[in-house]
Amino acid sequence: MENTAEYICAYCGEANVTFIDISAGSQQSYVEDCQVCCQPNILYVRIDEETLDLEIDTDVES
Repeated sequence: MENTAEYICAYCGEANVTFIDISAGSQQSYVEDCQVCCQPNILYVRIDEETLDLEIDTDVES
């Protein structure tokens, strides 16, 4: 099952929309390039298993 979620780029501060695969677990992390500035962001995704609410934190890739 996939959902969309928004995150803020750790480099340029612009909003991005991404697809989250909920079946991949309640805590995920992966790298995705910003759709605006093309810089790689590390996304830390947390999913509430009861409500399916999504939270995404970002960090710069070193």
